[in-house]
Amino acid sequence: MRATQFLQRSWQRTVFALSLSLLAAAVSAQPAKKDFEPQVGQEGKDVIWVPTPQGLVDKMLDMAKVTSSDYVIDLGSGDGRTVITAAKRGARAQGIEYNPDMVELSTKNAEKAGVSDKAKFSKADIFESDFSQATVITMYLLPTLNVKLRPKILDLKPGTRIVSHAFTMEDWTADQTDTFDGRTAYLWIVPAKVEGTWQLGQGELSLKQMYQMVTGSLKNGAGSIPVNGKLRGDQLTLTAGNAEYTGRVDGNKIEGTVKGSTSGSWTATRAGAKTPAMAK
Repeated sequence: MRATQFLQRSWQRTVFALSLSLLAAAVSAQPAKKDFEPQVGQEGKDVIWVPTPQGLVDKMLDMAKVTSSDYVIDLGSGDGRTVITAAKRGARAQGIEYNPDMVELSTKNAEKAGVSDKAKFSKADIFESDFSQATVITMYLLPTLNVKLRPKILDLKPGTRIVSHAFTMEDWTADQTDTFDGRTAYLWIVPAKVEGTWQLGQGELSLKQMYQMVTGSLKNGAGSIPVNGKLRGDQLTLTAGNAEYTGRVDGNKIEGTVKGSTSGSWTATRAGAKTPAMAK
């Protein structure tokens, strides 16, 4: 009886060991999961994925004059190359990407590049994201998407730099255009909002604004003269007759200098704006 039990237990152990061996063999025979590899032309939420050549990435960041003091946000960050390149320049950089596989890939690429402390990626919809803290925004989107984003971009802090690969903002003319290897990049600088009536010490300045371009009139005791000018962020330049006005726009106030028949400083306050004492 004992011999029979011994043989039975030995047989059970043999069968169990054989089963484990077969299971291990089956597991090892399973193909290893491949790392995600993006394919040029793959479908995305709003656009297909086509990477921006590295040389043009460098050109775009040069156009925006990216430094370590910047916070760069790339809209539709793909494999992360623009964010990673900005981080290598010392900037804080954020990629917004809808495809979770691309977000994972970008994160790994940042780790390999040694910039994961500065280059971050998030799975999100660019149209539902807050990028108001950015000093530079980069993108490679279709013109229709650029225009859809345009109102939100124009509400950003004056001086924020926007760089686009290949596609424009339609009637918002770029402040700078450059090329690399046959590809075009566009730069816009978000202008301050100056449309309206401004009170000067000895007159009234009425301005109309079309993005960074400004027209209007300057009224004083001698009558009214036409005004033409341009904004570069919060920096305003106006020509009125033979005088050139330059100044910095700070909300409802402009301060600067004037050159012409007479030179000196000038200040303008937006009509209807509350003075500091009246502000709540």
